[in-house]
Amino acid sequence: MNNMSEFAERTAVVTGAAKGIGAAVAARLATAGAAVVACDVDGDALHEHAGRLRAGGARVAEVVGDVSSAATAERAAQVAREEFGGAQILVNAAGIQRYGTVETTDEGVWNEVLAVNVTSIFLFAKHLVPLMRAAGGGSIVNVSSVQAFVTQTDVVAYAASKGAINALTRAIAVDHAHEQIRCNTVCPGSVDTPMLRATAERFAGDRDPADLLADWGRAHPLGRTARPEEVAEACVFLAGPRSSFVTGSEMRVDGGLTATAGVVLPEEGR
Repeated sequence: MNNMSEFAERTAVVTGAAKGIGAAVAARLATAGAAVVACDVDGDALHEHAGRLRAGGARVAEVVGDVSSAATAERAAQVAREEFGGAQILVNAAGIQRYGTVETTDEGVWNEVLAVNVTSIFLFAKHLVPLMRAAGGGSIVNVSSVQAFVTQTDVVAYAASKGAINALTRAIAVDHAHEQIRCNTVCPGSVDTPMLRATAERFAGDRDPADLLADWGRAHPLGRTARPEEVAEACVFLAGPRSSFVTGSEMRVDGGLTATAGVVLPEEGR
């Protein structure tokens, strides 16, 4: 659905907007008529993506900075207010992945993952909620993961952060429902992003990383990884008026991964 009127007169702040899911969300919202404040720590990639969107007629402002910093969140709110008159939408798509168990994960790595994946959501919501209140309501969408529910090995910090995102989402939803500010989370399975490709490169060994990506895709009942644009559609639905009675929810966009039992009946006897 590319309805230019759906998000007309609305402004969205999107974190992690330079690449992957965040970039797809920024593009989808811009296509639907929203003004976008795009935030990312990678200034070059952010400027390139924002430039492409502006070339297509989109209204996009850039905020370069560490999303786990209060100064970056405050700056994003300021830009939204000064350039677009406020904000009604926040999509927290920034995130990082690190590997290790509770024994092998360094305390600094633990703090880094929690800061980027969770504290950034707290900070951006803290600074954007007042703008939403002034606008008469709004929508916050937090990108979590199926690893809020199930987990692979060696991702203790990442899994903990994703569970925290879901709990934080519920708390924001309950605290601000009376102000018509909704908050929901999208929980993807494996998504073909630069982060996933970097993981494949790291763990492929002698294999072609593309083969490892294909294996991960086959673990999903739909038989493939998701495209960032598919996750963006869920985020935009939750950000917009079509989901006006949805808050505190967890939308799984995982190709059936968390619906799957590990026990498979043999072909013989079926």
